[in-house]
Amino acid sequence: MSPTLPATGLWRNFCVVFCKEASDALRDRRTLLRLLVPAVLMGPLLLLAMSGLISSFESRAEKREILVAGIEHAPTLRNFIERQTYTIKTAPADYEKGLRANTLLEPVLVVGKNFEQELLAGEQPTLELVSDSANQRAEAGQAPVQRLVNSFNRERASLNLALRGVSVQLLQPVDLQERDLASTQARAARITSMIPMFIIMAVLYGALTAALDSTAGERERGSLEPLLMNPVQQFALVLGKWGAVAGLGLAVALLSNLSFIPAQWLLQSDSLQAMFQFGAPEVIACFLLQLPLAAAMGAVLMAIAIRTKSFKEAQASSGLIITLVAMAPMVTLLNPGGDAAWYLWVPGLAQNTLMMQVLKGESLRLLQVLPSVLTGLVLTVGSLVFVARSMRGAVAK
Repeated sequence: MSPTLPATGLWRNFCVVFCKEASDALRDRRTLLRLLVPAVLMGPLLLLAMSGLISSFESRAEKREILVAGIEHAPTLRNFIERQTYTIKTAPADYEKGLRANTLLEPVLVVGKNFEQELLAGEQPTLELVSDSANQRAEAGQAPVQRLVNSFNRERASLNLALRGVSVQLLQPVDLQERDLASTQARAARITSMIPMFIIMAVLYGALTAALDSTAGERERGSLEPLLMNPVQQFALVLGKWGAVAGLGLAVALLSNLSFIPAQWLLQSDSLQAMFQFGAPEVIACFLLQLPLAAAMGAVLMAIAIRTKSFKEAQASSGLIITLVAMAPMVTLLNPGGDAAWYLWVPGLAQNTLMMQVLKGESLRLLQVLPSVLTGLVLTVGSLVFVARSMRGAVAK
């Protein structure tokens, strides 16, 4: 009987503290709105904006239009372009000014006055493709024009060889065929790679508000010391506060996960909509992968805030931790050599790496998930022990 009673009392006290902290965190509606709106809306809105940009590129490709200056000097080139079902549009006279000012969003193919004469004489006429690297929309339109000119070159070379009785296969002695190993989900992950970042940010900022309010906030309001004087086990008090902090972080992360489901229905790009697959299995997997991060960051933020004297000081101290964890996924952009094994041991970076595998449709192995769980467990236990000792010291004073 004796071992059962303390365990029952510990659980009862944990539930009481947990409910109290959770209700306190949910009571501040204004803070919750400032927290939920970015976590739930920012990711889907950015995804929709990117899909709109991709859709504009696709619609531009479907129009098959090309801006040309001086096409009247190249009837042979005009004939070829029109045979490729492209529509030739005359470039404005001030196309250079328009490209610099981002008012002209298409590159301009400039034809010299002696193009046709040089072509017929067997010389090498020059075409100029004018764009502006600061004008991203115009720069993105260079590739189709370059492919079109390369096709014209191949056709002219083939005709010249055929007239001389030479096999056109000499131009291409090797037949190169491409084979893409990436799955549909893996190709879509190049666009959806931002989803893990927003989910990680949701966990961090969801836990941050509750962690600071339950420690530094209560100390500043003068309610922490009276709470510690209650006949409640110190560990139950710490666990209750930590449970509410981690729970709020997970709740915001779940909402962030779910927000991408309706967002994918509104994608404007047909190709991206066909590739993008983010349903219930992905939501569940991404949510479960956040458990170690929410537990660890909730405890770490509490440990940082418990030693501060004011809420503002706690915000400043925790800002560095939030920044480091949030920026950890950027390591993958700076290391083109592929994912390293140590990624799975770094909070934030591990969750980003594992969620990217989920988005690519790859299965996760236990050995891949275990490092993040162990790291989260060590950080959680160590930080909660530190919080308990700090609270015990506050009571002693």
